[in-house]
Amino acid sequence: MEKTKDRRLIKFIFFGNYFYGLCAIALSIEASLQQGFPLNTIPYYLLVTALTILYYTKAYITDNAHNSTNPRSIWYAANAKLVFYCQLALYAICIVCGLIVFPLKELSDITVAEWLVIALVPVAGLMYYGVNLRTTKAYNLRSVGWLKPFMIGFVWAGLVTIYPVLYYCITHNIRYDVSWIKFFLFVKNFMFITVLCILFDIKDYATDHNLQLKTFVVKAGLRKTIFYIVIPLSIVGLGSFLIYALSRHFGAMKILMNVIPFILLIMVSYGLHNRRSIFYYLVVIDGLMLAKALCGIVAMQFF
Repeated sequence: MEKTKDRRLIKFIFFGNYFYGLCAIALSIEASLQQGFPLNTIPYYLLVTALTILYYTKAYITDNAHNSTNPRSIWYAANAKLVFYCQLALYAICIVCGLIVFPLKELSDITVAEWLVIALVPVAGLMYYGVNLRTTKAYNLRSVGWLKPFMIGFVWAGLVTIYPVLYYCITHNIRYDVSWIKFFLFVKNFMFITVLCILFDIKDYATDHNLQLKTFVVKAGLRKTIFYIVIPLSIVGLGSFLIYALSRHFGAMKILMNVIPFILLIMVSYGLHNRRSIFYYLVVIDGLMLAKALCGIVAMQFF
């Protein structure tokens, strides 16, 4: 009985995308600390969490689970009522927290450049799913296999790297400067999460192949994807961090702590030569996001 309850809770956390919400908070805190900014208010992080969960859940509540073999889709179909009520609660959190954190007094002080930065992430997120119209729905970027992981990586990097600092600057009347240093930190997070998305596509190889969705794994095969795409992108992300760290005069231990997630990423990539369950991808691969955030937070707080 206890094992059954534990499994239900694990499925709720991972299938329900609540783990992604936790990762969004942790990565946002890491990015703020690495850029030398104080943390934002609790309502801000609750809003980020709720939006992240809702964004990921959209793909599954609109998915037709009839004859589906995807355990995640089957879970959504079996728990439709629970998901519905959770969605209502999440929308309520978005409304309440949105009203609290929305910087009404500072709107007139937001520059055109800041508005452009603010708009980048939601526009990219909208393009990923596509506008729900007959004339545009077919052109959603989610159906472009090779571009999909980059779009997800871009949205994540913007949400957790740019938004926390930008929001703090707007609400504290501080000018937000777009610098090369911030750019390299953005690229680090962008590449790290993009690689995770590519690794996740390995799980869906058979489905994507049948649907003729040209992901990197479908086009290049597993071995070439790992050696010619995953590892080079990981090196780009790591290199971006090292440039950022050296420019900020990080100490050796602080740099080492932030390098650990990239080492784990490459090790996990090698381990994907063997067939893995969906929970391996959800817990281990997605778990690297949380590991990265925790390593970064520890590095900034204790070293």
